[in-house]
Amino acid sequence: MIKNKLLALTLVLILSACATERPNLMGLDGGAIPPAFAHFPDVPFPADAMVDLDETKALGNGENWIGSLVYTAPFNSSSIFDFYVSEMPKLNWIEVATVRAKISHMTYIRNNRAMQILIEMNGGDNAKVTITAIPNTNGVGKVQ
Repeated sequence: MIKNKLLALTLVLILSACATERPNLMGLDGGAIPPAFAHFPDVPFPADAMVDLDETKALGNGENWIGSLVYTAPFNSSSIFDFYVSEMPKLNWIEVATVRAKISHMTYIRNNRAMQILIEMNGGDNAKVTITAIPNTNGVGKVQ
């Protein structure tokens, strides 16, 4: 019973702290990573993101996972785009190309991996984000 009240209070505090337009980074700077995102530590996620388990198809974990991760977040697509432009370099991802459009496309590389991020509106102020990670065998983007 006490755990439920503590959890409810924690959720209320987290939600009230996220009242700004700009998504907050989870997992870095001391933030907790929700269990659904813990297998993807090399990718930043905005606060209140929810994994779509039906559409997510990922193999592996840590910094070696491949496949597609799909989530929704209660922010508009422009805010999510700005979030990734700001946060991906902090995790040593190198921007290859970005296109801000109705469906925005972002491509990054790091070490032996490449990552494509697609961002689209999912009704209201919710964005749908698809992150696809694949091997990068050409060696471009290696962090020294």
